[in-house]
Parts: sequence; C-alpha cells; structure tokens
Amino acid sequence: MPVDDALLQVSLLPGVEEACDAARKAVDRLRGHRMLRRKSTEVSTESLLRGARASAALEGAEAHLEEVRAGHADHPLVQGALRISGEMGPLAMTWHAAPRQVLARLHVLGARDVVSSELLGRPRDSGTPSPEEVAARLDGLSSLLTTPSKAPALVVAAIVHGELLALKPFGSADGLVARAAERLTLIDRGLDPKTLVSPEVGHFEQAEEYREAFEAYLTGTAEGVARWIRHCAEAVITGARDSQALCEAMQRG
Repeated sequence: MPVDDALLQVSLLPGVEEACDAARKAVDRLRGHRMLRRKSTEVSTESLLRGARASAALEGAEAHLEEVRAGHADHPLVQGALRISGEMGPLAMTWHAAPRQVLARLHVLGARDVVSSELLGRPRDSGTPSPEEVAARLDGLSSLLTTPSKAPALVVAAIVHGELLALKPFGSADGLVARAAERLTLIDRGLDPKTLVSPEVGHFEQAEEYREAFEAYLTGTAEGVARWIRHCAEAVITGARDSQALCEAMQRG
C-alpha cells in the first residue's frame, strides 16, 4: 500500500480526524493574534526556548525556565535541547529532502557532551530493536517523509515521533531527536510554518499521558495508535495555548 494511502487510513482511526481539526483550529487561532504582526520572531524564539526546556525535562534533565533563559542550566541534555532549538529553522529547510541527514545532525546537537564524539550522529550497533530492524524502519520513515501525502500534518508528525521513540536509533538523546522531528514535521507540512507552537510543552505538561499513550502506540493496535495521535494533538493544542498566553502577556505590556 502506498505511504500516503497508509497514512490516510491512520487518519480515519477513531477520534483522529476530530483531534487534528481541534489542533489546527488552536494553531489558526494563535496565528491570527494581532501581536504576531510585530512580535512573531519573539514568540517563535520563546516557544523554541520553552520547547527545549520541556524536551530536556522529559529526559530527566529538569531546569527552571528562568535558569534556561539566563544560560545557567548546564545539564548536557538541556544544552543539547537548546542547540537543537537554535538550528530548528535551517534544519526545517532540509527536513523534507534529507530526513536521515537531519536526524544525524539532531543527534550531533543533542548528544554532544553525552557520548563520545565518534558516536555522534551514528546509528547504534547493538540493542533492541536490532540495528538491522532500525535501519529498515528508518528507511521506511524516510520514504514516509519524502513522499507526498494527503494525511494531516499532525498524523505524519505523530507517527514520526512515535517511530523514533520506539526505535531509539542512536541509543542516547533519542527523546530529544524524536520530539524535534515531530516539530520539524509540523513546520514542513504547514501546520506551524513559523515555529510558534511548542508541542514539547504539551507533552511535558501531560507527561503521564505522554508515557501511557506511547505505551499504547507500541502495541501497534488501531486503538493504541489512535490514542497516541490524539495525545499528540492535545500537546499541540497546549503548546498553542501557551504561545497565545505569551502573546496576550506581550499585549498587556
């Protein structure tokens, strides 16, 4: 079955279409905020900062937002998440054409000071799933990302995120890579082209559901996959609301 047909079938799972519609409406509501006419860059920068902090926290590297903003959070995974956020724009430009190359770059950025330099950007050579299975499924993921699809951006992003979490392709900083890949897909597929929404914040604020929904995804059942996508949609809604609140705070001065 063609990749796009498969994704369209996924988008028909129970509650998925409604969840995608709700997420798009939340993002559209944010994009219509008057502050973005003058402060779009500032909101994007803050969203990326908050996303980095949340993604690192989900890996067990928690830090206060003000510490991160001031540059005082020195945990290597926090620093790795910030490096990823700093290159999100350039990486988004090549994500569609060369996803394997971008994944390697994400790992180089995220895992620096976590593993030795010769392991950066290189797929792991042991562990479960096997390196052979990882390679095959990454090939499938690359095909998914480079093949046109009519499936909602959120469905594609959720599948990319879930697959990378499941594969653990590098053996370190894989969560940072997976969440960045989700965000890059949302940018590339047009749901959030200006990088205003931080789904990582949503995943972090709903951390228990994030873990449980991922466990459901790993079952491979229709119900499990649908639950995962619905969670990812709720994370986008939460991220959009967070940026909406930031816009309103800016408006109040």
